[in-house]
Amino acid sequence: MRVRWIYRVMFLTLMAVIAGWIFAAGNIKVPGFIGAVQSALWRPSAPAQLVYYDPLPADAMDEDKCEGPPVGVGAALAADPLEDGASADPSGKKPARMIRDRYPSYSSVAVDPSKNEVVLTDENLFNVLVYNRLDNTSPTGITEPKRAIGGLKTKIEFQSGVHVDPKNGDIYAVNNDTVDTLVIFSGQAKGDVRPERELHTPHGTFGIAMDEAHQEFLLTVQHDSAVVTFPKTAKSDDAPIRLLQGEHTLLADPHGIAFDTKNDLIFVTNHGSVHQVRPGALVASGLIRASDLRKPNWPLGFGNAIPGSGKNLPPSVTVYSRTASGDAAPLRVIQGPKTQMNWPTGIAFDSRSNELFVANDMGDSILVFDGSAKGDVAPTRVLKGPKTLIKNPTGIYIDAINDELWVANFGNHTATAYKLTAAGDTAPLRTIRSAPADQPTLSIGNPHPVAYDTKREQLLVPN
Repeated sequence: MRVRWIYRVMFLTLMAVIAGWIFAAGNIKVPGFIGAVQSALWRPSAPAQLVYYDPLPADAMDEDKCEGPPVGVGAALAADPLEDGASADPSGKKPARMIRDRYPSYSSVAVDPSKNEVVLTDENLFNVLVYNRLDNTSPTGITEPKRAIGGLKTKIEFQSGVHVDPKNGDIYAVNNDTVDTLVIFSGQAKGDVRPERELHTPHGTFGIAMDEAHQEFLLTVQHDSAVVTFPKTAKSDDAPIRLLQGEHTLLADPHGIAFDTKNDLIFVTNHGSVHQVRPGALVASGLIRASDLRKPNWPLGFGNAIPGSGKNLPPSVTVYSRTASGDAAPLRVIQGPKTQMNWPTGIAFDSRSNELFVANDMGDSILVFDGSAKGDVAPTRVLKGPKTLIKNPTGIYIDAINDELWVANFGNHTATAYKLTAAGDTAPLRTIRSAPADQPTLSIGNPHPVAYDTKREQLLVPN
């Protein structure tokens, strides 16, 4: 290091002498010369070197010793590790305070009729939680799950969609953000266990709809405004068999997806944000692997976005033929102020009544439309109000066997069940609650760099 420093001093001295001669001759402008010198000095003079690292404790990353939350999720997470003297991280440093939600927040829901169970994804603490369908939490209580799936081996993170196979009880769980993998577990799985099967998926998948008749499932791709179809048996790096993506599709930040099996249609909810992509582009964002670019029917990533093309459209439900692919236009669209849609997220279709149920996230409501609706039409009925306990609903499920409607409320730690015909400010038949009733839901999910507003003394947390 000392020799390198001597060379650098000699170099700077030489440059100063040369600079004085050039300036005296008047052959170069000062700003340009300074820029050239800075460029030379900033250029690395040797390969990158590791300067320092803070080692983790021994066996800290041994996956066999990394355990997920125990089955008693509510009780275990009610304790604050900072109160018992535990370190906040392996370095031993403690934060002055922590802003976090210590309880599960439900994002999607499905019912297993064969076991009479409710399966809920917990997007806050990264779990799949299974409850008895008839569980009913007291106003001041917390419902403990029968079993929980969670931990590093499970590859469960930010799960937004769930499906339970009606024949064998397998659980299909959709990762939305940090893990581009669909994970499938047996109906008896619990704890920190590896999935029975995995499928690499496009980044930002959200909703799932299973087509048992054709042995296929469809996934919405949120960031890239697409829908991909896979065989039900797909695994590992299998490619989609169909892709729906393009400006004419009117897909705009798609979230939920549902089937009309009688008419061979699919319904997709759209929040409304969208951008254009370069037609035929091959250059992808760093989130897409080179191997994915060689797959057929793989959606173009947002690395192909045309700068300045982003816009926000009104929220909508778009309707397509089940086999729609490419840049196919929807058969019809439900959109407009009369619909009351505000971030429509989860969606379910009841073929018996020809009704479409929409979880209206920012509207704190469930909107019910005629299955043939199109344009700017009002819902046939709305489930909303303080008695309903509906708050930021993101998941919805129709239990046709028991004629019940299930809602996953991301905004208040509850999953609630109603009669299918419920409307207005109607109280739920039953409630599953993962936290005390007065515990606020912070809605912090995958937070990015935080800003501080000095004028209002507020923290701004992008998620």
